[in-house]
Amino acid sequence: MKLRSILTCLTVLTIFSTQAQRKHRPATVDTIISNYQPADLFSPMFYPERGNDQHAANGEPGIKYWQNRVNYQIKAAIDTATKTLTATETLDYVNNSPDALQYLWLQLDQNTYKKDARSNYYTDAAPTQHTNGYEIESVAIDHGDVVRKVDFIVTDTRMQVRLPNAIKPNGGGIKLRITYRYTIPGTFGNRTDYNDTKNGKIYEIAQWFPRMCVYDDNEGWDTLPFLGSGEFYCEYGDIDYQVTVPWDMIVAGSGELLNPKEVLTQRQIDRLAAARESDKTVMIRDAKEVNDPASRPVHKGTLMWHFKMNNTRDVAFGASRAYVWDAARVNLPGGKKSLAMSVYPVESVGDSAWNRATEYLKKSIEYFSEKWFVYPYPVAVNEAGVAGGMEYPGIVFDGITDKGKDLFWVTAHEIGHNWFPMIVGSNERRYAWMDEGFNTFIDVYASDVINNGEFAPKRDSEYAPGGGNPADEIIPTILDPDAPTIMTAADAVPEKYRHPITYYKTAFGLVLLREQILGPDRFDYAFRNYIAKWAFKHPQPDDFFRSMDNGAGEDLSWFWKGWFYNNLKLDLELLSAGYVNNDPKQGLSVTVANLEQMAMPFTVEVKLKDGTSQRIKIPVEAWLQNNMVTFVVPTTGEVKSVVVDPDAALPDVNRGNNGFVFK
Repeated sequence: MKLRSILTCLTVLTIFSTQAQRKHRPATVDTIISNYQPADLFSPMFYPERGNDQHAANGEPGIKYWQNRVNYQIKAAIDTATKTLTATETLDYVNNSPDALQYLWLQLDQNTYKKDARSNYYTDAAPTQHTNGYEIESVAIDHGDVVRKVDFIVTDTRMQVRLPNAIKPNGGGIKLRITYRYTIPGTFGNRTDYNDTKNGKIYEIAQWFPRMCVYDDNEGWDTLPFLGSGEFYCEYGDIDYQVTVPWDMIVAGSGELLNPKEVLTQRQIDRLAAARESDKTVMIRDAKEVNDPASRPVHKGTLMWHFKMNNTRDVAFGASRAYVWDAARVNLPGGKKSLAMSVYPVESVGDSAWNRATEYLKKSIEYFSEKWFVYPYPVAVNEAGVAGGMEYPGIVFDGITDKGKDLFWVTAHEIGHNWFPMIVGSNERRYAWMDEGFNTFIDVYASDVINNGEFAPKRDSEYAPGGGNPADEIIPTILDPDAPTIMTAADAVPEKYRHPITYYKTAFGLVLLREQILGPDRFDYAFRNYIAKWAFKHPQPDDFFRSMDNGAGEDLSWFWKGWFYNNLKLDLELLSAGYVNNDPKQGLSVTVANLEQMAMPFTVEVKLKDGTSQRIKIPVEAWLQNNMVTFVVPTTGEVKSVVVDPDAALPDVNRGNNGFVFK
């Protein structure tokens, strides 16, 4: 092996000395200083553990993969005078794990608004407005004919229920009944709130019921507190919920409305039926009808709205007397149908504003369903409020003032979250990049395709916010010594870096993987397989890495290591170029050096003086042993210029040394 390395170096030096190319060399071999160490980037044993029966070595759920399940029945009411939500919740919890469970943990996200919440201290931006969080009236075990209270303790945004008898493993279950209330936060709620509009308040209700923490084979009980940045990790199940509100309010919620005849007028029912058959947006309640009592089936008291959503992690809803409401059909693969609809105040009406919200929602769902995985729910809702960019299964909260490309981008992004993490149920509270980054990635291509790229390319706060080349705009983050890595815990990423790292760097990494490393066909096949295998399950980061390795047929550990676990720099230098034996017709010998710690496959383009050009793609294996590589580009005549990475597709930190012009 040593002899081979010495001979390779001698061969390279001989080529340099025989090509009469010094006038075309920006540097000489003996002056190259490189930080690249092949043994570090390509070291073996990337995965700390072998595959097992729960998480297979090929990145798929193992033969003994298990997952617990919880179904919810909730009866809630909103008191608009006191701004409180009161509810009784029944949980049917099934323990499919191999472990007996002596206690249960539930998430109480509303407690993040309390004055003594831990979330008040994890950043410098401490909130100044608070609520009392959840007021738990009782927690009981429901035995059917007997309901018995059970001990519980509340710790910040978690509640532990201490059971008199352990839940048996492998299919044992329990039914809990929880009665509670909380004050709905105002606009300071961020993800859930109420806010004023011209024709009444809008309530955006989310994280509104105690939800079971996930018990899995990775952490046991996953009880990270809700601090605000790290989002959610929930079990799947069916959620049947009822919401009672004043008679003049419209409720738009996750899942399917089960009692339309009780809460809608016949005209609205007929219009909804028409919308289910229409590719164009149909008005269900227009701006002129908002203050018309005839747009409601009753004119006093309250109405109970009944929804159900199957196989979901969560549900949320919006409620207001101010809603304009429209809808259109969503066409899904295999002849399936869904319904897209938007609710928004008159302030949001406009041909370039929310009048197009349902169109954006519909076309985004159709694209993501065709490209990646079929949308599984009967309805999708786009709701206008001040939460301004928040996602839950089957419903998104977008900004009242959004319009044009911003409304399209936020709609595509938020509904895209129904694929990550609503369908592929990753742990957002630990690994935000597995939902925000993946979703930003699929948004990039949605912008390119929908309406023939009407709003392409995607350039917003999530991806290349300066509006330029993503490969260039990511470089300041890579060079920033204080920038965290993608694998940093969600709540440990400072706000300054949240979009650049969690969204942008992750998404651009997948773009690199698809367009520069694997190619679209192999990437898409592996990525679709990952989605299909982990749909409605709980993948961990290694499951994704292994799934892509296996599905694409590549050991990508060098890429996961350099891009996800580190912020390694890439600097390719065109070291030299000269004609073989001084004859342009024998080809151009090119030497490229790798000056920094990251490696990538790369393209070299040679332009000839006759106007033609030639490209050659060098694989990443060129960097397995050496920090420079020499190869011959076929040419038929004199060369005009040569450049490394001619499309500026790679995040090269110094493009100034990538090419030069022949005299």
